[in-house]
Amino acid sequence: MTMQFQDHDDLKYNESLKKKIEKLKKKRNAVIIAHNYQRDEVQDIADISGDSLALAQAAVRTDAAVIVFCGVHFMAESAAILNPGKMVLLPVMEAGCPLADMVTVEKLRAKRKLYPDAAVVCYVNTSAEIKAESDIACTSSNAVEIVRSLKEKRIIFVPDKNLGRYVQSQVPDKEIILWEGFCPTHIRVQEEDIIRAKKEYPDAEVIAHPECNPEVLALSDHICSTGGMFKYVKQSRSKKFIISTEAGMLYKLQKENPDKQFYLPTQNLVCANMKLITLGWVAHSLEKLVYEVKVADDIRERALRSLDKMLQVTGEKKGAAIAGY
Repeated sequence: MTMQFQDHDDLKYNESLKKKIEKLKKKRNAVIIAHNYQRDEVQDIADISGDSLALAQAAVRTDAAVIVFCGVHFMAESAAILNPGKMVLLPVMEAGCPLADMVTVEKLRAKRKLYPDAAVVCYVNTSAEIKAESDIACTSSNAVEIVRSLKEKRIIFVPDKNLGRYVQSQVPDKEIILWEGFCPTHIRVQEEDIIRAKKEYPDAEVIAHPECNPEVLALSDHICSTGGMFKYVKQSRSKKFIISTEAGMLYKLQKENPDKQFYLPTQNLVCANMKLITLGWVAHSLEKLVYEVKVADDIRERALRSLDKMLQVTGEKKGAAIAGY
């Protein structure tokens, strides 16, 4: 497991920032929510931590006036879509998602013209504009269920081709039209990395996110979303796990399962965008109330429909926690 080491001065500085954040949080009537891929110290100060849509959903239940979203832009947008009466802040506005940027409204509209009989299913890892253009949204944990629920036999699945391929393998009676998008972090795991890790830790189970390459999934013992990983590890009798997703996951997995061991198949599993947010930026965000994420009303209403349709299929309500990214 990758460990982070800090010297005494760093620890003192972080503790000072944590106290400052706690005071500002009370002053602003704010709640801090953090994705599982965030820095360890950011996860520590979060009131709520978890998957992307689960965090947006959890924010609906809070009475806080301000939501500080420690994640990437599309996640803060989802929170804004679901919480129109609250101020949603993203501490670092540059924290984007390359995968979400791989699909544009213009290209999606062009694809729909090519396949007028197809339903468009968008992964939550998309912008509000793409959600507004789609028929229904999905998460990595419910993508298979969503696709199965649709009457259409053809599905345009955006933007992650690996998640789309995984869905196709589980729903062979549908034709999945793949988008050429991918997660730059998850595709760094290669087949040889898994083979090497399995040799090094022969008694470890391999758990992979469905955004990984097909050859990686073929070598895995279990495929699931990040939320699913917590559930699986907790109930598994195994004591060792090779985790094929972003490195930040190991912190909370280890915290919740101190009697188990976790390993990365490669040290390249780091999302630079997820790591942009620091304690200093969280404090700055609360102090100056920056950077607010807003979604235009017409876009928000249409995007909300695609999220609501998903919730109707899964039987969830807006306040429910849903395993997303």
